[in-house]
Amino acid sequence: LLRKSELKGMQGPGLAHRTVVTLFADDTTVYLNSDDDFQTLQSILDKWCIASGAKFNTTKTEVIPIGSKLYRENLQTTRLLSPNHPPIPESINIASDGVATRILGAWIGNETNEEGVWSTALEKIAASLERWESTNPTVEGRKIILQFTVAGISQYLTVVQGMPSEIENRILKISHSFIWDNAGKSTINKETLHAPVENG
Repeated sequence: LLRKSELKGMQGPGLAHRTVVTLFADDTTVYLNSDDDFQTLQSILDKWCIASGAKFNTTKTEVIPIGSKLYRENLQTTRLLSPNHPPIPESINIASDGVATRILGAWIGNETNEEGVWSTALEKIAASLERWESTNPTVEGRKIILQFTVAGISQYLTVVQGMPSEIENRILKISHSFIWDNAGKSTINKETLHAPVENG
């Protein structure tokens, strides 16, 4: 319904087709042009809910403005995508600059704190390593724990979000501390420790 609608969506440079919707499991992301009418979208979603028997969760609906700072501020204030259409309903949250919205594990927004989106991941890494510390693992065990804990928690977010150098340094510091039993002094230099097993 959305792709066949009159919604313009977004047209990226070099793309043959417009982007109107992306779907993954029960997550739906809709892209609206400044000329699109939010009520057209709402009407399509209402039809889809009736046909499928599903209920659209409007409490989780977020609008993330895209465009110049002036346009974003105007949308926030007036709730209008365009002066030619009715405003976005008050029940729908419009994200302000500096506020990140989670979409499929990535944090999206305007002028967001890139390091701030990593705080939860860093807390999970630290908590997991603290639990493992109580098992008194060997150096080999610590290496394996670091590989699946740090990579398991950080890998997806790094791919979708990117990892700021400050976060990378903090993860390295946490990893270094864990590998040496929080003693702070390593008995093997960093280059040897980071090298493949056959070279280290």
